[in-house]
Amino acid sequence: MSLETKFISREINELMWKNGSTLSTAESCTAGNVAAAITSVPGSSQFYKGGVVGYSNEVKENMLHVSHETLETYGAVSEETITEMIKGAMNTLKTDFAVATSGIAGPGGGSAEKPVGLIWVAAGNKDKVLTQKLEGDYGREINIARATQAALALLLTLIRESESSES
Repeated sequence: MSLETKFISREINELMWKNGSTLSTAESCTAGNVAAAITSVPGSSQFYKGGVVGYSNEVKENMLHVSHETLETYGAVSEETITEMIKGAMNTLKTDFAVATSGIAGPGGGSAEKPVGLIWVAAGNKDKVLTQKLEGDYGREINIARATQAALALLLTLIRESESSES
């Protein structure tokens, strides 16, 4: 885990504690790395409820409530799917915030339309979902690390926005 990811995780921890908010994760290509980064900070059990690592569409549909139509129309690696993963994680795990990732970490699995290194990350709450598209293949390990850091950075942005809108 990079130093920047650790710093972001610490700040998320402090803000979640301060706000009394709860968090869940829905991860595909990062396979629990976002959850690991969050829970690497002591005290995270006060706000982090858990996560779903769902590689298959079946898990995305049954546990995260991503619609079959969304998966058929847009695919698992899409802004539409990642947005539904956020909403599904918050609903399933009863949390205030959620983080989600879905992509093609590599080295295989890509196509002309969706190449290796294409990853969508998102963070959301009941009012808003922020998404970000990552592109570029830097090898599996770096692709996963980039997605983890980007997802956490989106969450931090959303928490800060939520704080300022409540003030």
